[in-house]
This record gives sequence, C-alpha cells and structure tokens, in this order.
Amino acid sequence: MVRLRIPGARGPRTARTRRALWGAGAAAVVCGLLAWWLVPEPGESPSGRVTFSTGVRTGVYERYGELLERHLSEDLPGVDLRLRHSQGSVDNVERVAAGRTDFTIAAADAVAAYRNEGRANAARIRACGRLYDDYMHLVVPEDSPVRSTADLEGRRVGVGEEGSGVSLIAGRLLLAAGLDAERDVETVPFGIDRMPRMLTEGKLDAFFWSGGLPTSAIEKLAERADIRFVPLGDLVPRLHEQEPDTRYYRAAVMAPDAYPSVQKGKSVKTLAVANLLLTSDRVDPALTEGVTRSVIKSRDEIGREVHAAQKVDLRTAIYTDPVPLDEGARRYYRSAKP
Repeated sequence: MVRLRIPGARGPRTARTRRALWGAGAAAVVCGLLAWWLVPEPGESPSGRVTFSTGVRTGVYERYGELLERHLSEDLPGVDLRLRHSQGSVDNVERVAAGRTDFTIAAADAVAAYRNEGRANAARIRACGRLYDDYMHLVVPEDSPVRSTADLEGRRVGVGEEGSGVSLIAGRLLLAAGLDAERDVETVPFGIDRMPRMLTEGKLDAFFWSGGLPTSAIEKLAERADIRFVPLGDLVPRLHEQEPDTRYYRAAVMAPDAYPSVQKGKSVKTLAVANLLLTSDRVDPALTEGVTRSVIKSRDEIGREVHAAQKVDLRTAIYTDPVPLDEGARRYYRSAKP
C-alpha cells in the first residue's frame, strides 16, 4: 500500500515536536514571571541632604569623612552629604540615636555603653559595617619619668574632650591602673587638635589618644618634638574586669613602622577597639546600601591618605557587634563577593 503525504498533515514526530515547543515556551513564560516577581526593578538613586558626624579637627574621623564625601559625590550624585564636627565616639552615638545625624563613626565600646545604659533610642541604632581599629596611645615627652599609667598620679593629663571615645577609654585605663581620675590625676579635657601643642608647651605632662594608625596629629608632633609612647598592654586584663562594656578592648601591638621616628624599630604593646559605621532605622535602606557600597569600593583610595582605612575588609565588615547590621547594608553584602 502506498501512503500519500497530504500537505499540512502532522505525523507522530511533528506532534511530539510541537508539544516540546509548547512546553519550552510555557517554561520560559514561568521563568520570566518568576524573575519579574523575585528581582525588583531598580529604583531611583537616593537623593537629598544627608548628614555625617565626624570628630574633632585633625582627627582620623574627620579626615576619613572628608575623603568619603568625595567618593560619595561620585557614587551617589543625588546625595548632598554634609559633614558635621563632633567631640568623638560618645557624642556621635548620641547624635545618631537621636536622629540628629544620618551617619557617623564610633568605637564599639561607646556604642555598647550607650546600649547597656538603656539610653534613649538605643534600639534604633544600626551599623553599615565594621571599619578599622583604633589604637590607644599614651604620649609623653621622651625624657619624661612616666613609664607606666600608674606613674600619671599627680600629673596633668589630657584625656580628650568630654563626649569623646578617648575620654571614655582614658577613664577606664586610669581605673585599671588604680588611679581615681578625679582625685589622683589632673585631667585636662581637650582633643587631639590641642593636646600636642599643650604637651610641647609644658601645659601637659602626658595625653591619651585613641585613633587609627598612624594619626597625622601625632606624626606632626613627632616632627617637632621628641616624644615616647607608654605601653598600655599590661592593663588589658584589669580592663576586662570592668565588663561588660570593656570586652570590646583587645590586646594589640603598634608595629614599629606605625611611627618610625618615635618607636625606633620597637613595637609598643597597647589595646585596640573596632570602629563601626553607624546609622539608624530612620534612614532609607536604599541610601544605606549605596553608602555601604561606596565605603567598600573606596577603601584603597581612601587608604592612601588614611592608612587605617586599608583595614576595611569585606569579609569582616558584617561583624558589627554590639549593634545589628542595617538592612540596606545587608543587601549590599549579600550581593558582593569577597
């Protein structure tokens, strides 16, 4: 029998092919709908005026903020970032909790103290990332008889401005050394913008400073005066007896190349505490995501001028204890790859 092929007729193979094509088409439609549902369309870039509290003049926070401002203007052109000077970490935490600033930098111990004291709006504080560590300095003239913190008894000591992270740590260090800051030491409440000059003028016998390595104000002081660092590492165990707030301090070492002209090839035992980039739950997650991205992206360029910024690490930035990671920052870290 001869079978005639009738134009337009479909055999079994053609039917199977058609069903396969229909199946593939349906799958494509489903995948397209899922992609539309799961991946939101990109929104408008954040815009508007944003405030950033830095720190005292000539300090690391101030310089870091200035450099970050330049990069944000490129990465988020619609954002008008305004820098605001502050007294330091303690002041910065209070500002961001109260909503008086959108972003700031503060040391983890200052944040912990604010939260543990049950201060106003503490639960609203969020972190965009862990940045770099601050190292504690105790600076004296090279010929000073002060060899330990306990030797500060009866002397004039700069402890940072009231509301600064320096002041917070200095008080705890004096206590760990067995000294009463109000009775045993003449504390002088000035910042890094004034303490170096007061030391050279003989108005201070020593001063404390907490900052990234190196701090330019101390580098400049070393250029015009002979100074020395007093080791602080021996006080770490006694500091930890003041927990819970002091658990954020860790034993650390200033490498010989931190301040070569001062250390002369020797390391200095001290303590360090992490700095956090802070915001609050009032700030749009789209903005915090953009700011976090810019901070990580600009690390190397900022690090050329603020060496401490080179320590910003995508792998450790998410560890923001004692405050939770901001939702916008979380989005960025999920999308980024180390």
